[in-house]
Amino acid sequence: MEDTTRITVSLPTGLVDELRKLTDDVAGMVSEAAARQLRHDLLGLELERYQQEHGAFTEEEVAEADARIEAAMVGPTDQPKAQG
Repeated sequence: MEDTTRITVSLPTGLVDELRKLTDDVAGMVSEAAARQLRHDLLGLELERYQQEHGAFTEEEVAEADARIEAAMVGPTDQPKAQG
């Protein structure tokens, strides 16, 4: 298990109420959301760095990436995978 640091975070009451309807582990859900956002932001920074070094992605490269992402999100029965 990864080491943890306890912090206090204030969230809008309505948001907490909705989270509690979905899970008993609000802290875990918030942690997962923060980790997902961090990965998203770091990927964005890496894509920007890559393009600064190698030039902007072509329309073909973007279309191929979109197709690969779409394929990864569809399971063997053509049902969308759960995002998370």
